[in-house]
Amino acid sequence: MCGRYSLHTHPEVIALYFKLGLLPDIAPRYNITPGTNILIVRQDPERGRVADLYRWGLIPGWAKDPAIGNKLANARAETVPEKPSFRTAFKRGRCLIPASGFYEWKTVAGRKQPYYVRPAAADLFAFAGLTERWNGPEGPVHSCAIITTDANERMREIHNRMPVILAPEDHTAWLDPGNQATARLKALLKPCPAAMMAAHPVSPRVNTPRNDEPALLEPVAE
Repeated sequence: MCGRYSLHTHPEVIALYFKLGLLPDIAPRYNITPGTNILIVRQDPERGRVADLYRWGLIPGWAKDPAIGNKLANARAETVPEKPSFRTAFKRGRCLIPASGFYEWKTVAGRKQPYYVRPAAADLFAFAGLTERWNGPEGPVHSCAIITTDANERMREIHNRMPVILAPEDHTAWLDPGNQATARLKALLKPCPAAMMAAHPVSPRVNTPRNDEPALLEPVAE
C-alpha cells in the first residue's frame, strides 16, 4: 500500500521533470495523507499535459456516497483494469502523481517502524495514478488513487507492497488517453528496479498527520 508520502521538491524541478508549463500554487509537504488535495499530472485533450490538485481517495462516478473515497486511496495493479471501482478510471483517467519520497512501515520487535523511501539518484518519483470525476450535489469532485504493486528486492525488507513508480520514458504511454491496449498498460504496472530507491528509518512522529515538517525525513536508529 501507499498511505503517506512527501512532495517538497522545488516547483521548477517538478515542472521540468514532468514537462509541464504552469503548476498550481503548492507548498512543500512532508506528510501527505489520504483525504487531502494532492498534485497530479494528466493529459488534457485540449491543453496537453497539465497539473491539477485532486482529492486523494478515488470516488467512482457511480458512487452514491463520496465517503467511499476514504477506502480507495490505493488500487492494486493486479486487478485495476477489471475492478468496478477503478476500471473506468483505468480506461480514461490515468495520471502521474509526483512524489519526493514515501513512507512505509516495517514490523520490528512487535512494533511498527516507519521508513522513508526516496529516489536514489533523482529528485522525484512518478507514481502511476488514476483519476475520476464525481458529480455531487455541490458540484463535481475530482479525486485520485495511487496504484500499488508487489515490492521489489529493496522494499521487501520493509513491506510486501509499494507504489508503481514509472520511468520517464513510460510517462507518455501511461498518460495517453488514446492508449487503450490493456496488456501494454498492465505491463507498465510492475515494481521499479531496486537500484532506483534508497530507504532509512524515521521518527514515529510521522504517524500523526498534523506533523508536517522537514524533520520527519531525518534518519533515526531503528
